[in-house]
Amino acid sequence: MLVHSNTTLNCGIFGVLHFRNCQFSMRKKWSFTSLPASLNIHDLTGNNDLHQMTKGLRYAKMSSQVKGKTVSNALTTEYEENLPLSSSYENAMQALSSLITRQKRGEQSHIAGRYGKLQRMSMYLKILGLEDRIAELKVIHVSGTKGKGSTCTFCEAILRECGFRTGLFTSPHLIDVRERFRINGLDITEDKFLFYFWECWHLLRENVTEDLPMPPLFQFLTVLAFKIFVCEQVDVAIIEVGLGGEKDSTNVIKEPVVCGVTSLGMDHMEVLGNTLNDIAFHKAGIFKPQIPAFTVPQLSEAMSVLQDRALELMVPLEVAAPLDIEKLKGLELSLSGDHQLVNAGLAVSLSECWLRRTGNWEKVSHNDGQGADLPDAFVRGLSTAHLLGRAQIVYDISLVPNSSGLFENSSGELIFYLDGAHTAESMEACAKWFSSVVKGSGNSSLSSMSSTTKTNNMEEVVQRNGYIGHKMEKTKHANKISKQILLFNCMEARHPQVLLPRLVSTCASSGTHFSKALFVPSVSTYSKVTSGSSFIPLAISGKDLSWQFSLQRLWERIIHGADPVLEKSSMKESTEILPPCKFLYEDAPLCSPAEECFACSAVIPSLPLTIKWLRDSVQENPSIRVQVLVTGSLHLVGDVLKLLKR
Repeated sequence: MLVHSNTTLNCGIFGVLHFRNCQFSMRKKWSFTSLPASLNIHDLTGNNDLHQMTKGLRYAKMSSQVKGKTVSNALTTEYEENLPLSSSYENAMQALSSLITRQKRGEQSHIAGRYGKLQRMSMYLKILGLEDRIAELKVIHVSGTKGKGSTCTFCEAILRECGFRTGLFTSPHLIDVRERFRINGLDITEDKFLFYFWECWHLLRENVTEDLPMPPLFQFLTVLAFKIFVCEQVDVAIIEVGLGGEKDSTNVIKEPVVCGVTSLGMDHMEVLGNTLNDIAFHKAGIFKPQIPAFTVPQLSEAMSVLQDRALELMVPLEVAAPLDIEKLKGLELSLSGDHQLVNAGLAVSLSECWLRRTGNWEKVSHNDGQGADLPDAFVRGLSTAHLLGRAQIVYDISLVPNSSGLFENSSGELIFYLDGAHTAESMEACAKWFSSVVKGSGNSSLSSMSSTTKTNNMEEVVQRNGYIGHKMEKTKHANKISKQILLFNCMEARHPQVLLPRLVSTCASSGTHFSKALFVPSVSTYSKVTSGSSFIPLAISGKDLSWQFSLQRLWERIIHGADPVLEKSSMKESTEILPPCKFLYEDAPLCSPAEECFACSAVIPSLPLTIKWLRDSVQENPSIRVQVLVTGSLHLVGDVLKLLKR
């Protein structure tokens, strides 16, 4: 489809797609296409003409006079006939991957040109015709170290339950990049994502100069979020800061309705500084003159910085108290863990402030009584919000038909407890949550689930935090032997020498002890954006596992209290042979190296192999319940979720 300058495309109905009423501004001729399947990454960053590069998908030609519902169905027909949507989506992932400017965390991102990050962001928005339109968005802007995603998710659910059309932008994604963009509580659809993605891509690509290169990945995704929210005409946009605050790409928001700062701690020190004061200074950088802001109880050195910055800008800063669980009127928070009460309390304050400042509070609270009670919509939002990879439980079971053709449980139980904790404070919260749920489960491995419905011989279980699992009738699980297993990976910058001892000591204080620990490399990398359906090999030959073996040695030191004495053959770091299945559930009384291997831990060369090995091990022993805590990295948690969905 060729669109010439001085025309506009009115978003209407594209086949079965519905786009909100909005005008797409086209300053130059552009070709609405998909990238070819054989795309070379260098083509994306070089100076080749865009139209020579993007020959994969051509839409039917369309007159500039065609608007709204009069768009021909031929548009969709040719779209589907020329290139499957999945192929176009994978091409978009390749395009996004070309915007990655660093190979691993901690590396500096070197961007050519003479403009600073926020200057570039403003220029990108201007190219897309969004510079003025984002001022129309009614934004809740949230920074912090821990709990940003949870707080934003609570806000979104609350305001959606109040009847508003919501837009939520969070990071990182765990399974698919579309998770970062939610409209009314749902990830944006593939077709809408592609529509907005390629329009932004082409317009920005056509305006690349030596001083204004294509935006790096997060800047592009931030611009895309603003594009989506403007065109989808959301009533409220909840925006999570990516990193820091003051210099973050999201800080092009000039006048949010309200700002929030979640719990502060030591993270991203290579960028934000080595003291809590430095980090708090960056996080408070989202404060805007006279715009209300809320935070949670903080350490005194962090709080003083927030208060000083608020005073400079005449910002009314309030401290939101943790949510009183009694206010949920008998329901539970949908996100598990005591720390979520802090995030929920902040979300309540932010949501109420947003409603008051937009003139909507009376409508929401009118029929819900007075006093300290939360409006019913708030309670519904807090009890139904969902966020992948944060205190999430996934029940994995192998069901095979018996001789009668009916399904029965032919194996033990395999349950995954997933939390992307990667700071000392969040790891402690994760350990408390895990200990609580495994201790509270007793003979019912799914006691943390919020509702069940009976279906034949099974119960379908709607899990808290939005995941679905199945279980057989409880009588078949009464005599299971539970084993707690750690599945761990983290980046070196996360300081595992701090994370792992905190995890072990916190769990031990509650009487929870890991039988074994497994160390695996993540599938996801900094150098590539993948989709939920991207191919994942079972094993990768030649994978460098030196970091995983370092983690294993650290673990053994923690468990033994000293460096274990190892046979030379145990140091080979061989990845040829997986541990026998009995390794998972056999007790090692002294947990000391024996038979030329570690007794308390193992390194497995790939995550898909690990999941398969766990399933095989459980299948071999029907009397066992294996409870696997997956933590240390959101990338690892996302990879596990991606594999479990397949």
